[in-house]
Amino acid sequence: MSHTPGDHWLKVQYQTLFRLRPDGRIERENDPDYSPGPRFWLAGCSERTLFGLRDDLPDDLVAEIEGLAASEPPLTHTAPPKYLARYLSLLGKDGPAAHNLGLTYELPNAHPYPCPSNARLINSDSQEGRDLVHSWASAGVPENLVELGFHQATDFWTPWCGVIVDDEVASLAFAARLADTGAELGLVTGKAFRGQGFAATATAGLSQLPSLRSRMLFYSTDQGNISSQRVAERLGLRLRGASLRIA
Repeated sequence: MSHTPGDHWLKVQYQTLFRLRPDGRIERENDPDYSPGPRFWLAGCSERTLFGLRDDLPDDLVAEIEGLAASEPPLTHTAPPKYLARYLSLLGKDGPAAHNLGLTYELPNAHPYPCPSNARLINSDSQEGRDLVHSWASAGVPENLVELGFHQATDFWTPWCGVIVDDEVASLAFAARLADTGAELGLVTGKAFRGQGFAATATAGLSQLPSLRSRMLFYSTDQGNISSQRVAERLGLRLRGASLRIA
């Protein structure tokens, strides 16, 4: 599934999120940790629907799910997929199938957003950013970042953009999934810095990096993650579509 100019954004997102076989089946997540991909992914908008299935599923199960997914009406953020219960039943024969419903926002390249006067931006494309990660590799990652899941310097997936407040990383936006044509945003904010606009500042800062200029940028979140949706609202991002993952 190669990307060509004019590809629908759903196709670019699919190729960004996952490592795919030549036939389009999901091998794994497209992340440095080689995480296992979902058994089923379904996403859509008012224009079209796109879906993918993991490469270890039996052919008869794939055929049945493909038949259902091909007849799904357009997905919206106001209602679950029409055949959700059937997907869960088919994929849950050996135990309950975990699932989540998501939202995808458009993050324009070089999206403007003011940096608070008490903060400054630092990013992985700069010498300062590279020096900072090098210092963490030598002296250890600061405790406030360890609490957010960054245990060693290699956990800082590039490209990234951080907001520095009082010499601490208040918020960090990074490419959680990176492909030649797209990037899926990851975002964390320290507990002491939440609700102050720093997450929106980091997100906008990431969108301005030269290394992402030629890529389509995606800001996605679970439908129940209200704080993440508030970041999208602060930035004025346009909601593009909805999605379903079944692990």
